[in-house]
Amino acid sequence: MWIFRFFRLQADPKSGRHGGELVAEVLRAHGVRYLFALAGGHVSPVLVACEKLGLRVVDTRHEATAVFAADAVARLSGRIGVAVVTAGPGVTNTVTAVKNAQMAESPVLLLGGAAATLQRGRGALQEIDQLSLFKTLCKRRTSVRTVRDIVPALRQAIVTAQSGTPGPVFVELPLDVLYPFHVVEKELGQATGPGGLRRSLVNWYLRNYVHDLFAGAWEPCDMTPLPVQVPLATAEQVQQVAELVSRAAKPLVLLGSQVTLPPTPVEELRAALEALGLPCYLGGMARGLLGKDSTLHVRQNRRDALRQADLVILAGTVCDFRLAYGRVLSRRSAVVAVNRDRAQLLRNSDVFWKARLAIQGEGARNAPTCHVHDTEPRATCHMHDAKPRATYATCPTPSHVPCVMCHQLPQRRAKPGWRLPKNRPPVRMWVAVAGSVPGFGPRAASVGRPVAQRLAPQTPVIALVGNDACWSQISREQVALLGSNVACGLEYTDYHAVAEGLGAKGFVVGGDGGEGVDAVLRAAQATCRQGRPVLVNALIGKSDFRQGSISV
Repeated sequence: MWIFRFFRLQADPKSGRHGGELVAEVLRAHGVRYLFALAGGHVSPVLVACEKLGLRVVDTRHEATAVFAADAVARLSGRIGVAVVTAGPGVTNTVTAVKNAQMAESPVLLLGGAAATLQRGRGALQEIDQLSLFKTLCKRRTSVRTVRDIVPALRQAIVTAQSGTPGPVFVELPLDVLYPFHVVEKELGQATGPGGLRRSLVNWYLRNYVHDLFAGAWEPCDMTPLPVQVPLATAEQVQQVAELVSRAAKPLVLLGSQVTLPPTPVEELRAALEALGLPCYLGGMARGLLGKDSTLHVRQNRRDALRQADLVILAGTVCDFRLAYGRVLSRRSAVVAVNRDRAQLLRNSDVFWKARLAIQGEGARNAPTCHVHDTEPRATCHMHDAKPRATYATCPTPSHVPCVMCHQLPQRRAKPGWRLPKNRPPVRMWVAVAGSVPGFGPRAASVGRPVAQRLAPQTPVIALVGNDACWSQISREQVALLGSNVACGLEYTDYHAVAEGLGAKGFVVGGDGGEGVDAVLRAAQATCRQGRPVLVNALIGKSDFRQGSISV
């Protein structure tokens, strides 16, 4: 085979082109607009080539941040998210973020540098077995062997990430498939001087190796996206669901993140849900799907509602710990489960719950088109829904901001939605960050340059930091059960001052019982309207919220 390639496929030693250009061209052909990276010599050709083609390269300060950002782009845009990291520690630093993308069913392409193919197993710089790291994390993991393999490897990886149940994929790009011919040839270092037959054989092998590496590299090839395969319900299954819905007196729909995945637009899903008229609980990325004023959206008392429901549709919702592994479902309820992943579809089934109908398919497209006229269950759900928030907001706390912040914030934010249209007027984006130090501190400090420079002025952001000076979720049970607050106490850090140092505007609220909350929120919005990022450091006091629960 190598003899055929030697004579049939040509390699141009004088060409200055490199494999990074092919990577950039494939990404552009697949609609990629952004990629997130932490620079390294192993992957520099990719970053430079992407910049030349107009792709925005966002440099991060930690590889995990690059993958988290790519994950976010994938969820918000419906397209593949891309992260590029260097070999060895650059790749290992992404493991947590890749696992997060897997559990979130997010299509992410991780491109990792690697030692040159010919140096494998010889102790090259930052050489480790990278493919094994992602054996249980990625839908596909592959190492590119020659420059001509870059395009097909990337096309297949991207379609794999987006097909079926979306998830992350890993493509390893060795050093010698990314750099130009003359650079690779020089790095291999052919032997010179006397050496006889042995030297001649070594040089002959190296010349053929480089020729095969670049043979056929620049021949025209198809870079267009491969068709994405998504499982769908059968017409018979849809009809069965329609019959169950039409006979139900107290139906409920639980929508999870999967319903927001392509190819079905969320607008079509929203229209179908409104036509059905069924009460809905939203979770994960489905939150905001129906809008703040929707009469279908029920926010609280889910456990009680599930006990009374005679039909429960789990659309992309899994019976894991969030549904008490299925124990919250009534044995009297007819349960319809819809999920792209068969393992998730039947999670904990036949233990605490059993599906009347299990459909492995896309949850958004499988909605039946019948109309439910009985709105009494929906009204009952809403009657109990609004009470807890308003009541709890008036409860005093010993110090700092009470729960009134959580009650007032929704009244001051824009109407929620899943995806923002491309041609939209400027909006204010609220980003709520809970948990003091890990919530805001490291993220802000790792930026390395002013916040204002990293954020597009067309999308001003208000970050709300819930600063409780404690790992409260853990401390709440640890103190009560074990009698010690060890490793849970933090400080009321001046995150608003940190934000000022990074180019944003900082506000602090607290210490006055919450009386200044409304004024601070108004000032934050006014500053944000001027195009400047804002951070509100909300000092939170103690409360009995979730008292008695155990957090692990």
